[in-house]
This record gives sequence, structure tokens and C-alpha cells, in this order.
Amino acid sequence: MHPTVTLATGRDKRLRGGHPWVYANEVQMTPALKELPPGSLVTLADARGEKLGTALFNAKPLIVARFLDARPNLAIDAGFLRTRLAAALELRERLFAEPYYRLVHAEADRLPGLVIDRFGDALTVQLNSAGMDRLEAPLLEALTDLLKPSRIVLRNDSPARTLEGLETGIRAAVGGEGPIELMENGTRFRCDPLGGQKTGWFYDQRDNRAFLAKLAQGKRLIDVYAYIGGFGIEAAVAGAAEVTLVDRSKPAMELAAETAALNGVADRVTAEAGDAFETLEKLASAKQRFDVVVCDPPAFVKSKKDLAAGLRAYQKMARLGAALVAPGGILFAASCSHNAPEEEFAKQIGIGLAKAGRSGRILRQAGAGPDHPVHPFLRESAYLKSLTLQLD
Repeated sequence: MHPTVTLATGRDKRLRGGHPWVYANEVQMTPALKELPPGSLVTLADARGEKLGTALFNAKPLIVARFLDARPNLAIDAGFLRTRLAAALELRERLFAEPYYRLVHAEADRLPGLVIDRFGDALTVQLNSAGMDRLEAPLLEALTDLLKPSRIVLRNDSPARTLEGLETGIRAAVGGEGPIELMENGTRFRCDPLGGQKTGWFYDQRDNRAFLAKLAQGKRLIDVYAYIGGFGIEAAVAGAAEVTLVDRSKPAMELAAETAALNGVADRVTAEAGDAFETLEKLASAKQRFDVVVCDPPAFVKSKKDLAAGLRAYQKMARLGAALVAPGGILFAASCSHNAPEEEFAKQIGIGLAKAGRSGRILRQAGAGPDHPVHPFLRESAYLKSLTLQLD
């Protein structure tokens, strides 16, 4: 029997309505609950004692319970996790012909706090909640049984773990080190799951990269937050005449140059280490113009307190990026900040365009691909926002 977490009177409506989280001010917090090890399995109950299901509990953060299943006192073992993983796998195999995708997207795949990216027979895993962290052993058992991976890398370095009171770190749980390969939109990439950003790759922009690659055929493209060259190298493979990649990380630019050579487009791809804003300003002063300008930065709004400064940064990005776009050219602007509302992001992009003296039309407004599903009652999980505009 799991410990019971009782919700306060009248505070069960959101949970009954399908929301997967319970907040600290919604429960009858007791000294015994505060002493539970972070990530403990609990049974949720309403104020009348009716059992509502099984959840993962952590008394430390604002989100104290993450809903798992409507069955109370449920055993969460390797078998349970394998069933959930198999459902996520079946969906991805319907969506994609090749095994390169986000396999698990946390609450949307009914595995709260768990993110898994698949690179063929290699996996990168983020255990972003105390509950999932406690389930590491049965999770690895379930993954091994289901997929027989040669490598599993635990990327436990996300800010979410700090909020949960967990230690951060990166380690290989199965297999060795070194780059791994993936295929996306007909292009080969190498990424570093141990030393790269996030899980090593950003599958969420897959559809946007394909869309921009078509628009870049025979054109000049620059990406100033390039990481290892996803947008630019896919555009070069699709026929872009000239591609410039810029990122502050020298190792990322070195890997991007290797990837360009791997795909036979090194003669049309230049990779330079540098700051995005400084590069945009320098190129604008030099009167450089490009047919496609890509601005896909890391999160400018890491928390709600960063919102005002982050929105100003998106506005500046749009202003500087628009200055480089040739007449009739394309500006792609994106935000992965879930704390930046979509309408506010779009507003700041518009203000940036106006300050640059530019106008145009939105061709595409998009989020992440279908391997990043959104929980229907957790709209903030739709974190990615992007605008593709043609400028006059």
C-alpha cells in the first residue's frame, strides 16, 4: 500500500479534469508527507477519501505530485514501464520510417518527468523528476528488454532536476563514449550525447528544417545559433548555394564542419565560432545580405522572472536578423522558452521587424514535430514556437 496524499477540500477538480500535476497548495500537507523520500509512490485521494490514482510525490518543489495512473496503489515496476514505453514506441514507428526521434516526451507519453531521444540503437535519457530518478533501475531494465540498445546515456543535467532537489550530472549507463550518428530529412549527422547540448540533438525542429531547406535551394543561408548545423547542412544537402553557420561553441562548429564533409557539402558550408548578436551586427555593418536568415536560440526566458529581459532579447534578435535579409528573403525566428507565451513572442518579433524598417508576411507558424506531443491539459508543454516570414 502506498502512502495516501489527501487533496484539500475542493482542490481535486483540476486533477479530475485531466491535469497531470498536483501543486503544494492543493494537498493537506502533513509532517509525515514531508518526510517521504523525494519521488515516492503515493495514492492520491480527495477530501472525502475517494482514491483518485497513483502518483509520484516530492514535497520539495511547487509541483508535489505527478499523476501516473487512475488505479490506486499500483506497482510501478519494469513491466509497467515497458508497457508505457512500448506504447510510445508504437506511435513513433507509425510516424517515422527510421529510428531517429524523441521516443518519450514526459507527461504527454504518460511518463512524467522522463525524456528519451532515440538514435538508432543508442538512447539519451533525462530523468527530470525525483519520481523518475527513483525508477532509474527498472526503467533501464525496461528499455534494455524493449530495444536492446548498445548505448544509454543519462543526461541528468537539466535545470528541472535542481528544482526537484536532485543532483545533476551526465554519465553513460550502458555502452561507451564518442559521437553517435543519426539521419534526419536525408542528411547524416554526428552528435555527442555526453558533451553536446541537451540530449545531443534537437529533433523538435525537424519539420521546420525541412521547410526551410526547400526555401533555401539555390540561395544563401546563415544560421547564427547553429549548434552542429541542423538547419544549414540540411539546406546545403537540399541545394543551398552557400551556407554560413555561427555558434559560440567551437566544438560544435568543429563537429558541424565534419558533418558538412560527411554529407559532401563542405565546399558550400562555412562554420565560424562567434556570438550571435555580435555576428549579426558585424554583418549588418558590412552590408551583407542573405536569402535565408535562421535564428533558433537557446531559451532566453529560463524562468518567469526572466520574461521581460527575454522578450527584449527576442525583439533584438528579430531586429538584427531582419537587417540581414535580402528583399524577398526569409527570416526564421524560434523560441524554445516555455515561459514565453506564443502571443508575446510573436509580438516581439513584429516589433523587431518594425524597428528594422521591414515588413512582410508569415508563411508558417509552427511548434515541435509529432514526436513531441503536447498533453491536452498541460498546454505549457507546447514550448516550441517559430515563425517563418518572407520580408519585403
